[in-house]
Amino acid sequence: MKTSLVNTVWFSEKRKNLLLLLTEGTRDIEQIKRSLNVTTRAIMPQIKMLKQHHLIDQAGDSFSLTTTGEIIVKSMSPLLETSRIIEENKDFWTTRNYDALPSHLFSRLRELGHYFLIEPDINHLFELPREFTENIPRSKNIMTFASYLHPAFSSLYSEIADSVDEISLFLTMPAFEKLKKEHIADYTRLMRSDSARIFLFYDNIKLPMITVTDWFSYICLFNEEGRYDHRDIISFDESALKWCHDFFEYYKTYSKEVLQ
Repeated sequence: MKTSLVNTVWFSEKRKNLLLLLTEGTRDIEQIKRSLNVTTRAIMPQIKMLKQHHLIDQAGDSFSLTTTGEIIVKSMSPLLETSRIIEENKDFWTTRNYDALPSHLFSRLRELGHYFLIEPDINHLFELPREFTENIPRSKNIMTFASYLHPAFSSLYSEIADSVDEISLFLTMPAFEKLKKEHIADYTRLMRSDSARIFLFYDNIKLPMITVTDWFSYICLFNEEGRYDHRDIISFDESALKWCHDFFEYYKTYSKEVLQ
């Protein structure tokens, strides 16, 4: 029976891993065995099948991807990376509300890369996470969207306003009114700072907070019930920073800067 390309690629971890390995360049059989931790007896039938489907070429004892193989693997990689992101914390990703993410960013969740899931500590549930408060002061360029204004949020940002290059705060109307009326000193300090800019959203965006700086990104999402359960994502990968910057580029057109 003729085996389809889909079955050839996906129904064998050895074949899939070999194709991914060859994206890094030509490998001889000994390199393949060491990299994949396999024996000659285990890998040769897989190599034979990939050659039959014209996905890899052989020159002597070395193997490389064919043009078709490169096309296939290039298409595989996004799906595999997205699967890895979700599988690492399936309970988190399958219970999030993604309404605030435009489709072109939702389809690029894989770009969050090697992230860390911040779980709530019951003893510090109502404090800003340490991973966030320790990294913000180390940053020089900060962009934050917030629909939920934590009590410590305004003081943290106002204290660093004059020591950073730029802070851009994107706030929903309720968050802005809370900042302006309940944190008057912090609001005044931010408005007077040459480094701080505040942008106002009139629409209700279903997202607690997202922050990107010159070296880390921090993402908070509501759960399916529309509640913030204090489980957040932090990533230091360049691709995650780019993903967050694209988020702000998209939503900046829906905001209006607050002027003195």
